Amino acid sequence: PRQEAKKAIADCKRAGIKVLMITGDQKATAVAIAGELGLPPGEAVTGLELGQMSDEELSSRIERVSVFARVEPLHKLRIVNALKSKGYTVAMTGDGVNDGPALRSADIGIAMGIKGTDVAREASDMVLTDDNFASIVAVVEEGRVIFGNIRRSVFYLLSTNIGELFTWTAAIIAGVPLPVVAVQILWINLVTDGVCTIPLGLEPKHRNVLEEPPHRAKAGIVYQGMLARIAFVALFMSMGTFFVFRWELPRVGLDEARTIAFSMLVAFQWFNALNARSDEQSIFKLGLFSNRLLLGGIGLAILLQVMVIYAPPLQKLFYTVPLDLGDWGVIVLMASGILVVAEVRKLIAPRIFNRGK
Repeated sequence: PRQEAKKAIADCKRAGIKVLMITGDQKATAVAIAGELGLPPGEAVTGLELGQMSDEELSSRIERVSVFARVEPLHKLRIVNALKSKGYTVAMTGDGVNDGPALRSADIGIAMGIKGTDVAREASDMVLTDDNFASIVAVVEEGRVIFGNIRRSVFYLLSTNIGELFTWTAAIIAGVPLPVVAVQILWINLVTDGVCTIPLGLEPKHRNVLEEPPHRAKAGIVYQGMLARIAFVALFMSMGTFFVFRWELPRVGLDEARTIAFSMLVAFQWFNALNARSDEQSIFKLGLFSNRLLLGGIGLAILLQVMVIYAPPLQKLFYTVPLDLGDWGVIVLMASGILVVAEVRKLIAPRIFNRGK
């Protein structure tokens, strides 16, 4: 076995992936190599024994087997189908013409790019250009990172946009002027969301990504727990913005109260972007500076918001007026509350929003 193969097997075990060996070699050789690699303990079955089993017998026994030796091409297909019959998502590797049916039948067929035949490559979903088993583990890890980043971006966009919708709804029900006007909402969605969403989609991998359980085949981007988390964040944002707007309205007038509400919704986006990096882990555990692109995006969003508030041409376009330090203190204090509450929740009940994940 290659030097990196043993570590790859261990990484698979951490990732919840069970590795089986299917080989044409003798049983004694296969068992020795399996032990050297650290494959999960289990039975070793030869092709002769497998050929004497019915499909039902193979299906009932396959979870106890870790090595198949002296197998024939048809045996590989039966092994794949037996694993699928038990509800597993099956990845199959191969390089020969005879591996084609098993590669095609597997949920994910993986062909060898160097030694693999044209038939094997055509029958597969993925080709390893280096013929290295460790590359499969790297693909699994990268796939989980991408899937997680898509979920982060979707959570961020939905929670912030629904928060804006709830703010408008609260104002309509209360019969007060709208806290933000249409052009301000457009600014939030196009500019503030944009400069934060892209860095969230490029969030670097977290240290525990291979230790998370595999997702079910039907697991979607959005799940029940995420919807509950979105509703919680959206309500916090909308209620905070609405109550500050109501409090400021008789004190400073509509224009300034609306500017404060507009800036507060934007500030909520800054802190919610940090919160969106993980649904379970504290931002301090992840490393505050581990996603410098996101910090840069938030910095750019702050700069652009300051321009909208203090640049006269933009004031006319976005219906804003200058704010003093006291106003900014209220805005930042209220908006940062979403991050503080989220950090406390992650400390006390990190898995409370995991339903359906």
